[in-house]
Amino acid sequence: MAPFRTVRIGLLICGTLSGPVETIHGSYLEIYSHYFNATAPPNVRVVIDPYWIKKMEFPSNERISEYDLFMVTGSATNAYDDSIEWVRTLLSFLKDVIENHPKVKSCGICFGHQIVCRALGGQCTPNAGQWEIGPTPVDLTDMGKSIFGVDQVSLQQTHRDHVPLESLEKQFASGDLHLIGHTGVTGNQGVLKFNSSPSDPEYEVVKSHRDIHVLTLQGHPEFSESIVTGIVRQRAEDGAMDVPTATNYWGEMGGDYEDEPEEKQGTGRRWRKTDGFDIVAVVLWKMLGITPTEEFMAKTYLWTYSKPTTIRDVSTLSKSWFALGRLRMAITSLNPFASRKAPDTGCSLKFGLFRKFYDLCLTYLFSVSA
Repeated sequence: MAPFRTVRIGLLICGTLSGPVETIHGSYLEIYSHYFNATAPPNVRVVIDPYWIKKMEFPSNERISEYDLFMVTGSATNAYDDSIEWVRTLLSFLKDVIENHPKVKSCGICFGHQIVCRALGGQCTPNAGQWEIGPTPVDLTDMGKSIFGVDQVSLQQTHRDHVPLESLEKQFASGDLHLIGHTGVTGNQGVLKFNSSPSDPEYEVVKSHRDIHVLTLQGHPEFSESIVTGIVRQRAEDGAMDVPTATNYWGEMGGDYEDEPEEKQGTGRRWRKTDGFDIVAVVLWKMLGITPTEEFMAKTYLWTYSKPTTIRDVSTLSKSWFALGRLRMAITSLNPFASRKAPDTGCSLKFGLFRKFYDLCLTYLFSVSA
């Protein structure tokens, strides 16, 4: 097994969830904790320090270099609204991190993509009132294909602002930035910035992952169908989302089900497969110098996405992987190292015991799955 490693992530939380979405899935902290812990290889311990940006909580200058990655979350706030103090402060913070801390990676998701692109010299504007909602295929550029290893990735989308390509034209032309991909609605679905530009034709793809300094995605790799469905329901009910957009997500029958039906004809975009927990997660870990095995990621995908209503239809072994995934989530909630507060002795003991039990289960399942 690969040597044990701790990855420290500064989670810059820029938004809040509400209603049933928050009740079922928790805050952005819980969602990202689930995402990173569910996709982390077994030899990786993930430590997440949350910073509530809307409350003006930012890492001190002295702490910036402690982190492997700063992850900027989504938000309902407009990334171009400089009348908001925390937006201005976040923009300045990101410029400083990117320009002065080359060893610290940065990643922005949705709003995070937009504000990071602003820090890189771009602009953010409304996308002519067009929503992009639900699982959406992103056509990758040549650079995107070399990084993700496929021609297309599908991501959950929940946005109607965008970063116009022309606002980053100079950066693309100079090779300072690279476009990842595009959709029919949004020309800029993400950008890459390398610590050193891979201009050499013989440049190794594996090395280029490690040399990624900044990665942004307009889509949400961390969002599941249940999260997006809840958001669509809330926004449609409060009038923030127009009927045609909601109908495009639901289809004629997609709103008639709580659980995924076997026959999906007429259910719109709702249950289309997405690549956030496998293809995108692999790139994020490789960006941090960690390479998950294909076998582990396949099992991670299984026990992350499987539901109790469908898991009965698969093998007993798959059920075990599903249960182990839920166990890992429970253990994560006990992790005394996952916050900046001093760990409680009792919590530390429980975490240690459960972690040992998890590792034993993981070792056993790998042995019987070989």
